This record gives sequence, C-alpha cells and structure tokens, in this order.
Amino acid sequence: MTMKTSITTVTDGQKKQIRRFAEDALDRAIAEGLLDKDSIQNLIENGDEFQADIVASIKKHSLGNQHPDEEVPSNYTYPKEYKGPKPIADQIKALAEIFGLDPSQALEFAKNLPKLPDGAEGWFAVPSVDAIVAKHFPEVTPLNGAQKYCQAVQLVHAKIAASRSFYNYREGQITPAQLRVHARTAHALDLIAETQKGDPSTGSVPSILIIAAQLGMRHRGKSVRRAREVFVQSEFGLGSLAVGSIVLTHPERLVRWEELDMDCPGDEFVLDADGDFSGAPIFDFDDDGVKFNANRVDNALVVYGSVSAFLPQ
Repeated sequence: MTMKTSITTVTDGQKKQIRRFAEDALDRAIAEGLLDKDSIQNLIENGDEFQADIVASIKKHSLGNQHPDEEVPSNYTYPKEYKGPKPIADQIKALAEIFGLDPSQALEFAKNLPKLPDGAEGWFAVPSVDAIVAKHFPEVTPLNGAQKYCQAVQLVHAKIAASRSFYNYREGQITPAQLRVHARTAHALDLIAETQKGDPSTGSVPSILIIAAQLGMRHRGKSVRRAREVFVQSEFGLGSLAVGSIVLTHPERLVRWEELDMDCPGDEFVLDADGDFSGAPIFDFDDDGVKFNANRVDNALVVYGSVSAFLPQ
C-alpha cells in the first residue's frame, strides 16, 4: 500500500523532469566523448546492470536533508562597497562591450521582467556560452559542449585578469577532464534560455541571459554539497562562467579578505588525479587580488557562501 501511494503521488511534471535529466545526461555523455555507437551498444547489452546502477543513483540522490552537519555559523557578509545588483540594462551593456556580444534581445527582454523569485537578491546578466564561443572560438566543434564551456570560462578569467589583479590557482586545469557543469544547472539554464528567445520566427537565443540570483548570503557557512541539498525546487547553483561574469560587472563584490567569498555550486571540479568530481570552483579575494580555485564540496567554511539562481515563478 505504501509503495502504491508513493508512486501515485508523483506528478506527471515531476516524471517529465526526471526523464529530461536522463536525456540530458545521455546527450552530455555523448558530447563529452564518453559514448559512441559501440559503447552505447555495450550499455544495451548490459542493460540489467546499467538499470540497477540507475536505481542505486536514484536511491542516493532522492534522500532528503542529507549532510546537516556540513553547516557552520557565519557572520561574514558582503563588503560595504557592494550595494546590490546594478541596473540590469547597465549590466547587459557592460557584458556586450566586454565580450563583443549583441545586447539587443536581452535589453528588450529586460523591459518586462517577471516578479523576482523569493530568495533572489536581484536580476543579473550573464553571457551565453554559445554566444561567447561563436564570437571568440568558432573552431570549437558545436558538439563538444564541455569544451565550449571550458573555453568560455578561460575567456572570463582572461577578462578579469585584464581588468584587475587576478590569480588562477587552477591554471591549466580548466579542461573537460576536470571541469563540468552540474546537471541541475545545465537543465535550468536551458529552460531560462528557452523563455528568453527573441523573434519566434527564428527561435534565436539572446547572447546575454537575465537571471534572478543571490551572491552567497543565503547559503553562507554551508558546504557546497549541503547548499545543493537545501536548494528549493526552483533554485540551482551558478558556475564559474556566470559567477566570473558577475565579478566582471560587479567588481566591488570582491574587494577584501574580510568578506563573504563565493562558492560556485553550478560546476563540478576534479581536485585530484583520481578523476572524481568531488570539488567545486571558488572565487575569493586575498593579497590584493581576486583568486580562482576549487574546494571540496563537503567543506563547510565560514568565509564562503554558495551563489545560486532561481527559475522564474
């Protein structure tokens, strides 16, 4: 009786979203070169074991309120120089100038923004990965989404370094083998891009996306793993591309070491040679400059807070 009740209370929308995650995972595995015709056939031939692994993963990730011990009290806050998000039109124009992108569709969308979701601090502009790659790295194959993302992150780092003191502790490690977008974040950004298309006849996605976000205060003192666990249904982590772009348009967000620094839970990072994506990138300020690094997802530190965004209500 219990099993029947739990199954019947699952909504069609929830099932559709889980199927979308599975489809996105398959597409991502193909894009990252993990699957080809022969390896997919191997999966089919080992279908029973593959299905058992999927069920085990469902059991692992469907549990609620995990890792409650990965929170520490924190009184760190934003620096006094940071006054909140700048006017969204100014952000869009700044990103368009920095990256050489077309701001027109984003500016048009910004004229009629929906209600700000609960938990968000304001509206922020972030560049589209595809737009950055099309403009600056046209030689990157369209099918290699992981490579495109890494190229875009490297460009964001270069733009920060050109504007202020910047040090990348992970120089040479921004590669598909070590950095990838978290599945929840990839799915959410796809949904946002769909809602911000321009001319319906062309289906064109804007070069710059507008997102409702908060810059760490909501999850200060939590590990990245714990923050992901307590995200509300519409919430998702922002990765190093989005967070780095916000640092570009809001340089006053990172100005001193006595401030709340920024975890990037929208990305996954390999910290060690074992290939385990057990880390997440961070942006912080130390020694008179912005630093990029990565930390374990289970580390709860008073000085960091996970940056997150929200789907429109």
